[in-house]
Amino acid sequence: MTTNVFRWVGPALVLWCAGCGGTTKFEAATPQAIVGEVSPPPPPKSEPPPPRVEIRDNQIVIREKIQFDVDQATIKPESNSLLDEIVATFQKNPQIKKVEIDGHASAEGIPAFNRKLSDERARAVLTYLMNHGVDKDRISAKGWGADKPIADNATKEGREKNRRVEFNILDEVVTRNKVEIDSVTGKEKVVDSTTTDVTAPGADGKDAAMGATR
Repeated sequence: MTTNVFRWVGPALVLWCAGCGGTTKFEAATPQAIVGEVSPPPPPKSEPPPPRVEIRDNQIVIREKIQFDVDQATIKPESNSLLDEIVATFQKNPQIKKVEIDGHASAEGIPAFNRKLSDERARAVLTYLMNHGVDKDRISAKGWGADKPIADNATKEGREKNRRVEFNILDEVVTRNKVEIDSVTGKEKVVDSTTTDVTAPGADGKDAAMGATR
């Protein structure tokens, strides 16, 4: 007489067969869950957006356009936060002594109107900065109309790019430090410092002052 004994051992079913001379192992058909906590992969690090306002070369560069009402010099409220950042840039950089706010237009429409509108928009920006703490002696304003395009006026996209306000630095104080490395500590040490008043090429104090609103 043969006696079969079935018994579960872990995930497998084992059969002991008396008289068969051995055992037979059957794997469980149902997958067994692995108990434990699995941490999800960390989210990818997102790069911070570039600053809206920064100083580059001889400009205060803005990466958003200052918005105005159509054919008007009235600044839209949504541009106030951008202008406030420009004010903060002046406050953080006292070495910037003079900036010309340049208004530009596309070639669409009457040239005389475009020049007048670009000048009024530049002055509107100047007035905002003055009213929010920028010294009037540090800024001037001028409208160029369509004289200085940066894109093709034959396309809609180009004309939109040409309608802009720029902030060109005319005069600033530049400090240059001569540094030596301490051979013992490895730390930098300023051994000499020179300060230079740098004026942008072609900038004339008299001409710049002509655009200022007093």
